[in-house]
Amino acid sequence: MTAPGETDLAAILQSLTVSRREDPVTLVSLQYPPPPDAEILATVTEGEGTTVVVTVAEAERHGWPVGFVAAWLTVNVHTALDGVGLTAALSTALARDNIACNMLAGYFHDHLLVPANRAEDALAAITALTST
Repeated sequence: MTAPGETDLAAILQSLTVSRREDPVTLVSLQYPPPPDAEILATVTEGEGTTVVVTVAEAERHGWPVGFVAAWLTVNVHTALDGVGLTAALSTALARDNIACNMLAGYFHDHLLVPANRAEDALAAITALTST
């Protein structure tokens, strides 16, 4: 059974648009569950602890360390979870411009966390993919 969403890489790249969340985010590693009032944007549980993605303001509100400050970019195409090639195309375009990227896959969209100070460069690199 194929997952819902677009699987054709050429079609995805042709219709690719990216949006940017307004507030910068950071990743925080917690050794304990986050407090119930924490506004968590994403969570990854690993053996070493739980990583949460929160806005910088939310991290500061809880006294959590702010290290990597990122812009959250969302690929506005509903891609299939079993699709092949989009992550490679995006990461290759960003790597060409020496832009770090951390990927998150949601059910409907892929999300990229890029250095906040390189967000415009990242948007330009990704937008250039639509003309290839």
